[in-house]
Amino acid sequence: MNEMPQCIGCGTVIQTEDKNGLGYAPASSLEKETIICQRCFRLKNYNEIQPVSLTDDDFLRILNGLGQQQGLIVKIVDIFDFNGSWLPGLHRFVGKNPVLLVANKADLLPKSVKDKKVVNWLKREAKALGLKPIDVKLVSAHKGMGMQEVVEAIEEYRNGQDVYVVGCTNVGKSTFINRIIKQATGEGEVITTSHFPGTTLDMIGIPLDDGAALFDTPGIINHHQMAHHIDSSELKYIMPKKEIKPKVYQQNEGQTLFIGALARFDFIKGERSAFTVHVANDLPIHRTKLERADLLYAEHKGELLAPPTAAHIDQLPELVRHEFSIKEAKTDVVFSGLGWITVQHANVVVAAFAPKGVEVFVRPSLI
Repeated sequence: MNEMPQCIGCGTVIQTEDKNGLGYAPASSLEKETIICQRCFRLKNYNEIQPVSLTDDDFLRILNGLGQQQGLIVKIVDIFDFNGSWLPGLHRFVGKNPVLLVANKADLLPKSVKDKKVVNWLKREAKALGLKPIDVKLVSAHKGMGMQEVVEAIEEYRNGQDVYVVGCTNVGKSTFINRIIKQATGEGEVITTSHFPGTTLDMIGIPLDDGAALFDTPGIINHHQMAHHIDSSELKYIMPKKEIKPKVYQQNEGQTLFIGALARFDFIKGERSAFTVHVANDLPIHRTKLERADLLYAEHKGELLAPPTAAHIDQLPELVRHEFSIKEAKTDVVFSGLGWITVQHANVVVAAFAPKGVEVFVRPSLI
């Protein structure tokens, strides 16, 4: 019996028996030169998602194997959701292998932001999180921006060894690898890409010129990202597609901003201040008085306050309150996977609400 081939979209082994199982493809597809499983086929052609049975432990097992390999680790993060897309503890998995940090979706940042500032910010944040990358690059895999530089950097740092691309779900890892393949071979899309968390199921090896290979590892699911608390049909509202247009609100204390029904921001105490909201351009922001906020949310979530819409509002966990006393001007209050609000003035007290399980924290302003 010949060994069954792998799906070129997600790397899982093809099987023809169990229609609902991982890697199912109709038997007729085995005659084709390139074989794609039904899940990837649907994802590519209809943007439909089928649930996956890989567990977090499976992902960790694959990551754990990296420390035993020798090669360059390329870690992809989403610049728009840096902390949410960070792989905690990666420095423990990679052993002595060098790590090239690539921040994707750089085209979403306002054009006024200088690349050098972002790179320095990324270096500082990575170091604080325990990782000292060999280099940091900014790209937009979607637009191809910065990709040539990254290809050259990978070539320089891998020293003829294999390359392992790692990242969380939704950071654009497959788009990134498709770009690299396209630049190297002129081929079109090879790896399945979509908005949905967790598209790549097993290591996919792409041969390089000198006998080494570039491996795409599965996207690791970070459960504190907003994407895991929203119905997949509404993900398009929170994932920015183009350059973010910051919205500035001049507020007196005792005012509240709602970002759809997904997040809430209370200005509790301080002099009149400016707050700059960085979220996907299509997300509606609603301003109200703090004393009316609870009632407004109870009565209008899913309708005036949406997304989520009425059809999916019941899936959203309750909002949890996080209070911050902000001493420094230009501090970001971050809602993991949704965006951030920059507090422009010092000495204010604010409260940020996000769905239970979604991380909320403060950091020195990125912009």
